[in-house]
Amino acid sequence: MKERVISGVVIAALIVGAGLLGGFPLAVLIMVCSMIGFQELARATSVLESTEKVNTLTGFALVMTAVYYAGLIVFQARWGAVPDQMVLASDFFTTVIIIAAFLGIMSVYVLTFPKFRSEQVMAAFFSFVYSPILMAFVYRTRTLPYGIFMYALIFVCSSVCDTCALAAGMMFGKHKMAPVLSPKKTKEGAVGGLLGSAVCSVILAYILKAMYPDADYRIQFLIIGICGALISMIGDLAASAIKRNHDIKDYGHLIPGHGGIMDRFDSIIFTAPLIYILGVILMGTAAL
Repeated sequence: MKERVISGVVIAALIVGAGLLGGFPLAVLIMVCSMIGFQELARATSVLESTEKVNTLTGFALVMTAVYYAGLIVFQARWGAVPDQMVLASDFFTTVIIIAAFLGIMSVYVLTFPKFRSEQVMAAFFSFVYSPILMAFVYRTRTLPYGIFMYALIFVCSSVCDTCALAAGMMFGKHKMAPVLSPKKTKEGAVGGLLGSAVCSVILAYILKAMYPDADYRIQFLIIGICGALISMIGDLAASAIKRNHDIKDYGHLIPGHGGIMDRFDSIIFTAPLIYILGVILMGTAAL
């Protein structure tokens, strides 16, 4: 428990510090985490053997990850003052990277045949989208207008939701939400997490309005808080489902008391893209 608490404090400090700095430091931190997460997923899904550090498939995906984050950093530096242009350029670039990664991974499969099985190839592409692409939205959300508040919403909808769900589940939990997949999670806990996320999101909107009187996004933040909390629960359960399918307890041992990157950031990986998308849709016309 002690090492879990210490690790949690360190992680929280990194999240807050990197979030406040934004830009290059945050991008590098998220890139490194996404690379580690990709490796963890690749090992869990047998793209990598237990003794392998890297192979041709994962090596190519890691290079594509570096290219992707480098491009996002360049776009932020080039169009940071023109958010709508940055969003369009980054979205197009993301599509290009996903297609290029798919074609590249398939090329590795064909050119090295029969070294890899089709299941490994599909898992490699899945792992690339799951970790490097989706995790990049943590950084991308920070580059939106009122970015520090949008960034904070990611963790309100994941970490705060999880904490409130745990508290509500311990006090009121009676009905299992996913008895086979996660026996400790309850429907009452889920409601508590949802309410906690919604309330904290609205509080965040009031703080934003206090600092920027013209920025009244209370309804938008409420919608984002509710939707973000719901998807964060799915993200948590999805990561657990993969572990159960592959009979592993944790994705890694990088974070004492927590496991690997995928164990700690499972809900964040799902929450960040949704908050980015909702932020652009619900606030784009006024804010961008």
